Amino acid sequence: MIRNLLALDGVLASCRFQGDGEISEGVGMLPDSEMERLAKFACDYLSMLHGNLDQLSVFTQMQGWTPPRGWMVHGAENSVCCVGNVVCVVENKETSLNLLYEELVNTSRY
Repeated sequence: MIRNLLALDGVLASCRFQGDGEISEGVGMLPDSEMERLAKFACDYLSMLHGNLDQLSVFTQMQGWTPPRGWMVHGAENSVCCVGNVVCVVENKETSLNLLYEELVNTSRY
C-alpha cells in the first residue's frame, strides 16, 4: 500500500515507521540513510506533538485533541506529511495536498 503514495505527483519518498523510529518499510528516491532520518524525524515530531496536545487539553479543559489525525512541516520547496505511522516527503509545486492526505489516511489504515 505504501507504494501507492509514489504514484501521486510530487511524492519523493514515503515510509512506514515503528514507535521507536525504525523503518518498517520505505520506498522512494531517498538514500537509505535519509529514509532512516525521515522515519526518526517523524517519530520524534509525533511524540512532541502528542506532548503539546496533552498540555493543550489540560489547559483548555477540552477533550478531543488527541490523537492527531496528521501533521505537516512545510518548507520552501519540500514538505513532510504524516498520518499515523506513515510519512512522506513531497515537492510543494507538484503535489495536491488534498489528494495526498486522502491517500495517507488510506495507507495508514493498513
